[in-house]
Amino acid sequence: MKNLVGKEWMDAQNKNTIAVLNPATNEVIDTIPNSTLEDVDMVVKVAHKAQKGWAKIPMYQRGEILKKFVDLVEQHKEKLAALLSAETGKPITEALAEVGNTKVFVNAYVEKAKHLYGKSIPTGIEPGHEHTIQYTVREPLGVVACIIPFNFPCDLFGQKVPSALIMGNSVIVKPSTYNPLTLTKYVELLLVAGVPEGVVNVIHGDGKVVGQGLAAHPLVHCVSLTGSTAAGIETMGTCSKNLTHVMLELGGNDAFILCEDGDLDLAVEETVWGRLYNTGQVCCASKRFLVSNAIKEKFVRKLIEKIRTLKVGMPADPTTKIGCLITEQAAIRVEEQVKKTLEQGARLIYGGRRNRAFFEPTILDNVTKDMDVAKDMEIFGPVIPIIGFDTIDQAIEIANQSSYGLCGSVITKDMKKAFYVAQSLEVGGAIINGASFHRSAEMPFGGWKNSGIGNEGIMTTLEEMSRIKTIVIKNILS
Repeated sequence: MKNLVGKEWMDAQNKNTIAVLNPATNEVIDTIPNSTLEDVDMVVKVAHKAQKGWAKIPMYQRGEILKKFVDLVEQHKEKLAALLSAETGKPITEALAEVGNTKVFVNAYVEKAKHLYGKSIPTGIEPGHEHTIQYTVREPLGVVACIIPFNFPCDLFGQKVPSALIMGNSVIVKPSTYNPLTLTKYVELLLVAGVPEGVVNVIHGDGKVVGQGLAAHPLVHCVSLTGSTAAGIETMGTCSKNLTHVMLELGGNDAFILCEDGDLDLAVEETVWGRLYNTGQVCCASKRFLVSNAIKEKFVRKLIEKIRTLKVGMPADPTTKIGCLITEQAAIRVEEQVKKTLEQGARLIYGGRRNRAFFEPTILDNVTKDMDVAKDMEIFGPVIPIIGFDTIDQAIEIANQSSYGLCGSVITKDMKKAFYVAQSLEVGGAIINGASFHRSAEMPFGGWKNSGIGNEGIMTTLEEMSRIKTIVIKNILS
């Protein structure tokens, strides 16, 4: 794969490359350019020039092009999902579902944009404005850099790229270096659908160089980044030098609160869904399991019974439920975090073993609120740390002690208690009777505290991807 700069597929100026590996087999799938700041400058200038013409194309025509893109994705769905599974290590069933989501995002953003109406200000509401008409319109930002992580590349492409394009922006896609191939194919399909050259571009390479290079460039008008909190803080600092708009969806250490009256079977199903999907590599996955001491032993027993039925295997196997992590180094990192938690006094009651990039589902009991995993140590893998509590206020206190505030959840049959918890959690999203891993296309998705700035979703992103202009017509009324 190469960079796409305008209509040209190009190597990096220095000709350096990065190998893209299948994490399950360690085989090289392809290579990508390891781009330089010179490459960044080139692609930004091309995108800046192309954006002016794209913004002049009527919105309905931009929407028709995006809908053609959806049709092409659907036509190539099987091949795209196979590539996504191979380069990411996620089960093929999950890859198919993710590629299938693209049509939901695109169609919704295209339709929503048609109804993003301006507003008029009533005439004469202030002295001196009796003869003036004022109304608002929304204009494109300009060049939008979409920095996309490895864990859900197609979903996050679907949130960032169509929303930017439908509002008349040009786009530079910066995929993860671990699994950039599927998104590069997506951009190819956008070109086939009719997006003009330069309006959508791809640049590959190390985030410290390419990502921060995009953030620092004065002709980039918005950086939409999903990634770690550390990356978000660095990017915001870089963008501040040019007052560049940022949208940051960052890390999380979501609390899952299971009350004494909670449905245990539901809790087990939601734990498996909310923690083990994508082998635990989910920003809004439930990562701290706060369970009432009155039912903790029974919950653990049922959870182990369920996890034993899940097949850990090669991602391409349709019967596999849990694949591998994105790299062996990522699995080693999880292994180290589990070891640290055990050294702090937790007890391993299930799993805990690593095989290259594979890490089996793991349950840690006797976790206490003073341990790192109960606060800010985000384990990006299939690990379930269980913390007992006696009162609901104790659980809320533990949940809120983290510097993260992405999402949280509570399972209880008492709706008064459920809403009390939902209102008390210091998070951007609170889920009742389900895990925190819940992100519909429509909902505003974003965190409090160190989990991000801004909200992404059909309800809010189009406003983030555009800016308000007020048109004033003075002395027009008699």
